[in-house]
Amino acid sequence: MTLEGITIDPRSATPPFEQLRQGVLAGIADGSLAAGSRLPTVRALAEQLGLAANTVARSYRELEAAGAVETRGRNGTFIALSADAAAHAAQEAAADYAARIRSLGISLESALAYVDAALRD
Repeated sequence: MTLEGITIDPRSATPPFEQLRQGVLAGIADGSLAAGSRLPTVRALAEQLGLAANTVARSYRELEAAGAVETRGRNGTFIALSADAAAHAAQEAAADYAARIRSLGISLESALAYVDAALRD
C-alpha cells in the first residue's frame, strides 16, 4: 500500500514530517484519501518516502491529534475525515478565528494578511 502523490522535498524549509502531514490533509481535501482508507504502516511509508520511521510516526500522531486519522491498534491507521468533514472543520476553524479577530478589533485587511502569512509558513 502506498500514498500516491505524496513526495518529500529534502531541500524544503518545511520539515519532512510537516510535508507528509500536509500531503495527507491535501489527499483528504481533494478526495483521493477517502474516509476509512487504510494508510501504510509507519515502517512501510518511511521506506517508501526515504524517511526515518520516527518522522512518519510524528506525522501520524499529529494527524491523529487533529482528528484526520485514527489508529486502530494492530489493525493500522485509517483516514477518519471525509473531504466534507474536513471542509466543515475548516469552516468551524474560520468561524472561531473570525470571532476572535472581531473581539480583538482587528481590521479585515489585517486579519486576512495574518491568515495569508500563516498559510504560507
